[in-house]
Amino acid sequence: MTWVADTCLLIDIADADPQFASASAALLSAKRGDGLVLAPVTYIELAPVFGGDVARQELFLHHLQVSWLQAWTQAETLAAHAGWLRYVQAKRQLRSPKRPMADILIGGFAERFDGLLTRNEADFRNVFPNLRIVVP
Repeated sequence: MTWVADTCLLIDIADADPQFASASAALLSAKRGDGLVLAPVTYIELAPVFGGDVARQELFLHHLQVSWLQAWTQAETLAAHAGWLRYVQAKRQLRSPKRPMADILIGGFAERFDGLLTRNEADFRNVFPNLRIVVP
C-alpha cells in the first residue's frame, strides 16, 4: 500500500536541517517503493517553505516521488472526528499537550494508508492509538 509522509520530514529535507535531514530522507527513501503521499493539509503547511511558489513545491515533491493529489474522503473526516474527540477528552483530563488541528487531519488521513512516517510520534500516538507510525 502507501505511506503518508508527515510535514516535518519534508521540511527537514527542504531546509537541509543539519540534525534531521539525512534521517528523514533515508526513511522516505526506504518507504518509497511502497508509495508516498501527502495529506492535503501537509501540502498547505509546506507553502511557507517555498515562499508560496507552487511550481517549486511541486517540483520538490516530484523529485521525492511523493504524491500530493490524493483526495480527502469521508473516512478521513470520520477518523479525524474521532481523533479530535480523543484529543479534547485527554486535554480536559490534562493528559494531552496542545496539538494543532493539522496533526489531527494528518492522522485521520493516514489511517486510510499503511501508516504515518514522522519524527513526531508523540504528536499522533495518543490521538490515533492504532495508527502505524514509523520514525527515522
